[in-house]
Amino acid sequence: MTLRGGFERVWIGCHRGVCCWVLLQACYFLIVLAAKPKMPGHTHLNSIRIDGDISLGGLFPVHARGNDGKACGELKKEKGIHRLEAMLFALDRINNDNELLPNITLGARILDTCSRDTHALEQSLTFVQALIEKDSTDVKCLSGGPPIITKPERVVGVIGASASSVSIMVANILRLFKIPQVSYASTAPELSDNTRYDFFSRVVPPDTYQAQAMVDIVKAMRWNYVSTVASEGNYGESGVDAFIQKSREDGGLCISQSVKIPREPRTGEFDKIIRRLSENPNARVVIIFANEDDIRRLLQAAKKANQTGHFIWVGSDSWGSKIAPILNQEEMAEGAVTILPKRQSIKDHERIGKDSSYEQEGKVQFVIDAVYAMVGLCSKMDTINGTLLLKYIRNVNFTGIAGTPVVFNVNGDAPGRYEIYQYQITNSTTEYKIIGHWTDQLHLDINQMQWPGGTQEVPSSICSQPCRPGQRKKTVKGIPCCWHCENCDGYQYQADTYTCKMCRFDLRPNENHTGCVPIPIVKLEWSSPWAVIPVLIAVLGIMATLFVVVTFVRYNDTPIVKASGRELSYVLLTGIFLCYATTFLMISTPDVVICSLRRIFLGLGMSISYAALLTKTNRIYRIFEQGKMSVSAPRFISPASQLVITFSLISVQLLGVCIWFGVDPSQAIIDYEDQRTANPDMARGVLKCDISDLSLICLLGYSMLLMVTCTVYAIKTRGVPETFNEAKPIGFTMYTTCIVWLAFIPIFFGTSQSAEKMYIQTTTLTISVSLSASVSLGMLYMPKVYVVLFHPEQNVPKRKRSLKAVVTAATMSNKFNPKGGLRPNGEAKSELCESLETQGWYHA
Repeated sequence: MTLRGGFERVWIGCHRGVCCWVLLQACYFLIVLAAKPKMPGHTHLNSIRIDGDISLGGLFPVHARGNDGKACGELKKEKGIHRLEAMLFALDRINNDNELLPNITLGARILDTCSRDTHALEQSLTFVQALIEKDSTDVKCLSGGPPIITKPERVVGVIGASASSVSIMVANILRLFKIPQVSYASTAPELSDNTRYDFFSRVVPPDTYQAQAMVDIVKAMRWNYVSTVASEGNYGESGVDAFIQKSREDGGLCISQSVKIPREPRTGEFDKIIRRLSENPNARVVIIFANEDDIRRLLQAAKKANQTGHFIWVGSDSWGSKIAPILNQEEMAEGAVTILPKRQSIKDHERIGKDSSYEQEGKVQFVIDAVYAMVGLCSKMDTINGTLLLKYIRNVNFTGIAGTPVVFNVNGDAPGRYEIYQYQITNSTTEYKIIGHWTDQLHLDINQMQWPGGTQEVPSSICSQPCRPGQRKKTVKGIPCCWHCENCDGYQYQADTYTCKMCRFDLRPNENHTGCVPIPIVKLEWSSPWAVIPVLIAVLGIMATLFVVVTFVRYNDTPIVKASGRELSYVLLTGIFLCYATTFLMISTPDVVICSLRRIFLGLGMSISYAALLTKTNRIYRIFEQGKMSVSAPRFISPASQLVITFSLISVQLLGVCIWFGVDPSQAIIDYEDQRTANPDMARGVLKCDISDLSLICLLGYSMLLMVTCTVYAIKTRGVPETFNEAKPIGFTMYTTCIVWLAFIPIFFGTSQSAEKMYIQTTTLTISVSLSASVSLGMLYMPKVYVVLFHPEQNVPKRKRSLKAVVTAATMSNKFNPKGGLRPNGEAKSELCESLETQGWYHA
């Protein structure tokens, strides 16, 4: 080995008996020596040169990036030395294999990139010097002869680089000279662009696969809100872009913060990044595509901010299973999930790092595979051009040093095969533990995972908690993973994750508003308090009515029964009976028959009652009006005429009902609006007849008209002689009935919006009808029954009045018509006298 400006290692061959550890130590000494500052103005190349028949170039980050204007910084023992020695190890194996490249010795020109793309570009110009023709026609030696120029060794292919930004920079130069390049670590997706980087290949998969694997890991953990951190440059930015693109394609994943670490971070830059990542405490997972130095400094800043155990790091292959980024800050890295292309440690007597405290670096296998891919199929490599060599490289298919196949696709990419690690701390023992692998799809053993604090419970990294059943998500604008939960209230149910819909009119939401169930159907039950009171009144009324009828039938020929007008009395009692009987129709379960009977009998009972009363009051009024003008009897006052008039009035009611049946046949319906309360749990469908409030008004309107007309006649006949006992009871009956129905109207129509509408209206209507019947029964017939049963002595005919008394009684009615004159005594005809005698000339 000789030092020339920097250093060069001239390695003709390596015998199997020579211990490579000695070579590694020597290499380490020379590299450190070369890294020492030189005198101002003195430039050098940190390189290793191995002479051979065919030379390969190599690019390795032996040193870290320098600070304060220096190109190179501290030595990188894993990422630099291990990978460098892996290439030397591969060259030794190939040179000692007489079958692979017989009679050909491989040489190498290995350069240090110092982890900086611009520095690597300057270094890589060494690879193309032999291909640049130098014009020496103007150069003469002192002797006058042409100069003797030593031509640099030709580099037929380059192994490297490590960082994607370095590979991109170098690839732009190498493609101009058609020098194939095989990288062992560069994974930026843009390097798959075969139109720009057509001479670039790699034995590691691109970050598009890695990004998909990381997305699958995040989804397997049920995280949906993460942050990303990328080192400035092609590797970091392209990796994060690929992750974001894959997350969008798969959906269900949102980015809280996307932070980029500058190439030359200023003081406090990492503290600022940690503060940004902490702005959304729900986003605990951080996706990292960063170089080793940035990872280390990021963890230091998180430790400084006292965020131990808060962040869950998901690192790319640049983190992998390296010790250097987490050295002295193991607690900050606990639980970190990292990815590495599937690999295996090289077990050989020349194992790299064998006696070192460091584990073998993760990309060692790929360095060796890259060398074999470059030289394995071409025994005449020195005589072929770069284009043909590239074709051979793209078509290789062999088993690599670790037993995995080495192949390339049309873009020069290796297939995606990853191992998934988690950094765990158990009883003060730390390790990167393999928890799964990814080959087109994820295979993850969650039971092997351990999180900060030694817990097995997967930490949460979601923007919003899942909504409860019966709630819909209302997403935050621009952040689909963040939402507010809104209740599906009222009659709404949760149709899907984002939608509440109204239940159908005959349905209501179930208990947790995830679906709809039928609304319970109710009707007025016989056992309901709303039905008991009307039924009790109706039963008592029917019993009383039947009692009166039986009494009248038994005493049908007595003066009191005769004087009450037997024919109209039985008609009136029939109407009263129907009024009471209507209560049972109103409470019975609605069907077509019941609804039809309701239409017929609800108004018929009152129409019969008021038609009979109207006929009576009209007859009295006409008799006394006639008495003012003459003593002759009015027309149509006979019992037969009275019945004809009464049934004519009743027929109007029946005719109206018949027309109603023709226009709108009766039916039972379920009214879901009647008890559609604000609280859907209280909603009920009401089984009822299709009689609207307007129809009810029309149905009862005719009866009300008869009642009002009868009341008018009652008022007009209020001054008849006391001995004519029918007028005043009828008057009191009508006055009381009017009061009952005046009270009914506001109660009935004032409850139209009440949840108890059906019960209140039915009860009010039935009680009002029964009370009207009770008033008529009590005031018109109970006094007569009382006299018949308890005072039979009063149930005798009175002596006939003299004609003078009759005329006097008739003329007393002049008070109804002050303008009427008195008729001369003695002119009364027997017709009027007989009429008066028959209809009530007795004392009750």
